[in-house]
Amino acid sequence: MQLKAGMKLHSSVCDTDVMVIKGSGDVALTCGGCELTIVRADPSAELDAAFATGTAMGKRYQTPDGAIELLCIKPGKGALAIDGVALEMKAAKALPSSD
Repeated sequence: MQLKAGMKLHSSVCDTDVMVIKGSGDVALTCGGCELTIVRADPSAELDAAFATGTAMGKRYQTPDGAIELLCIKPGKGALAIDGVALEMKAAKALPSSD
């Protein structure tokens, strides 16, 4: 699938919806083991147990190198992955102390 910033994608195995924040290119983006789609469809595929850790609303998920970043706009039971590699939740930046 060709990714570009601003694109909204939907899972076919759970309720997860994401928006592409950063990144582009042709990648295999999956949720729960099945490819994400541009058009919302009824969840008909089976959730892969290896990718069933879930997504959290408002959290950002990224590749280990930070090249692709997704924002979860609707949570679900499936976990996000690109080319079979699970995405990690982006950590919040530490704020400086106000001494």
